[in-house]
Amino acid sequence: MTDAQRSAAEAVINGPRGALYGPFVPLLRSPELLENAQRMGEYLRYRSAIGVRLSELAILVTARQWNQGVEWAIHAPIAAQVGVPQGVINAIARRERPEYMLVDESVVHDFCIELHQNKAVSDRTYADALALFGEQGVVDLMGLNGYYTFLAMVMNTARTEVPVSSAAPLPD
Repeated sequence: MTDAQRSAAEAVINGPRGALYGPFVPLLRSPELLENAQRMGEYLRYRSAIGVRLSELAILVTARQWNQGVEWAIHAPIAAQVGVPQGVINAIARRERPEYMLVDESVVHDFCIELHQNKAVSDRTYADALALFGEQGVVDLMGLNGYYTFLAMVMNTARTEVPVSSAAPLPD
């Protein structure tokens, strides 16, 4: 590794992730991009204005939209641990709108689906998100979708191997 790669790897390893895995392995080939990406991801995953439970829900919707098995394998168990109901997780895996969601889960789910599928959100969906999460929360929700889309693109292109997980693999 170059000095820049070593420094970028150490930043990931010494941060809350504790290891260099998944998208950070191929990103190591561009150390400055890796450093910036991991800082953004650290904020979005651990400190976003919408909280960890809803961030994990947004990550799952993004993983499903991109058929990203690594993201799913890592984040489906975390989502369950932080309170996303298994029925919601299973419905997202099947590309179905979950029947039973809390209001905040429903708003996050619909926002993410619209953003991925329509490349924008409706005025009503935006207003619902704004009412619940405020401006920073809406921007963080957009950031979560964009960041995890970026990681999905990296891992899909690099053909990153799906780790062993307690989560069922995404169906075709």
